[in-house]
Amino acid sequence: MSKDRIPTGKVERAMKLVGTGAKIGGNYLKYYARKVVHPETTKDTLHQDNASDIYNSLSELKGSALKVAQMLSMDKNLLPRAYTEKFALSQYSAPPLSAPLVVRTFRKALGKSPEEVFDYFNPNSIAAASIGQVHQARLGNKTLAVKIQYPGIADSIRSDLRLVKPVALRMFGMNEREMAKYFEEVEGKLLEETDYNLELKRGQEIAAACRHIDGLRFPEYYPELSGAKILCMDWLEGQHLKEFLNAGPEPVVKQRIAQSLWDFYNVQLHQLRAIHADPHPGNFLFNPDGTTGVIDFGCVKQVPEDFYYHYFPLLLQEVRSREELMPELLRFLEILFPGDSPELRQELTRAFLEMTDLLARPFSVPRFHFTNEYIDEIYAKGEELYQMDEIRNPTEPRGSRHALYVNRTYFGLYTILADLDAHIYTEPGAWKNDLIAYWEAR
Repeated sequence: MSKDRIPTGKVERAMKLVGTGAKIGGNYLKYYARKVVHPETTKDTLHQDNASDIYNSLSELKGSALKVAQMLSMDKNLLPRAYTEKFALSQYSAPPLSAPLVVRTFRKALGKSPEEVFDYFNPNSIAAASIGQVHQARLGNKTLAVKIQYPGIADSIRSDLRLVKPVALRMFGMNEREMAKYFEEVEGKLLEETDYNLELKRGQEIAAACRHIDGLRFPEYYPELSGAKILCMDWLEGQHLKEFLNAGPEPVVKQRIAQSLWDFYNVQLHQLRAIHADPHPGNFLFNPDGTTGVIDFGCVKQVPEDFYYHYFPLLLQEVRSREELMPELLRFLEILFPGDSPELRQELTRAFLEMTDLLARPFSVPRFHFTNEYIDEIYAKGEELYQMDEIRNPTEPRGSRHALYVNRTYFGLYTILADLDAHIYTEPGAWKNDLIAYWEAR
């Protein structure tokens, strides 16, 4: 069902979340009532009801509220399956705006209606997600994708995060002081995603640097048809990952796609120091010929030079084996602090190196097979580390804010590669020698 308006006021958006909480309470009452009559009742229906109510509420709010669902849908271990499956819809299938609201939003942004700008414009969206929705248009012999930002989204981000913050704090068992720097990082990235002029610039820059990678397709952008709230680009054909895999592609096709994605992220990280930091399946379009379209550069993480030279060496065995370097690396990454006891430093160092050793596994061999079992192993290790007292109840907020989106990018990429059952070339290139030389010179 399309939406004629989006709640934009702080009170109205807060009341929507409060109403959702009341529905969840009602779902629990229904569950316990069923349990009395039918003791064999499981929580499957409860999870499905709660997931639907939460998703429907966030879909109406859109923006950063819906972005939270999108992020959670990428974590297969954080929530029951009913939630991750429902929240995955936020990647490209959120309820769209109604056609009249689309026209009003377009006219407000560019001063003309879509019909005055294009030879043809479909008022019904082709895809709708957290920040905006996409429409198909034609101009001359070009088929175009026109992304229209939801009204009021940029203005609601800060207040939305204040509403979501208590839920996140309870979910991760942390206090507000410990989470402050991470919320600042998320808020900054969400605000950047609402600036379509910035997305256009970044899309052009990354496409220019990565266009040589075999199998990747990037749209051309049209600044004269775009603005802060409207983004116009070439229309790219392709399927989202679930649809693509359901069609049963040949293994060689999946391998070509996986290799191009791996190479894409390596170029960004080690040459541009900037990464497409939203690697959920809704941002890629897959084709039977093994080509992949990259369609969204709203979330790009600029990787600071000093962070780069302290974080990525931990993915290399040659650096990790040098025990004398670990205290400096881990202090810079805010894993260790001067006030930590020797016992705590030893425990945190061991735990962090165990996790990075697992994440670094693809870089230690010429070819690596990404499997769901490997992803499960990563999450299991994360759950094991979370049982540590200092991780569950930290005396200091552990971990650099810059690691937030870098880690998210790797987890998202690894998950997509596992879904593709990818067996690809992963051994580091020149960047490995660069990082080793940097630390050998210290």
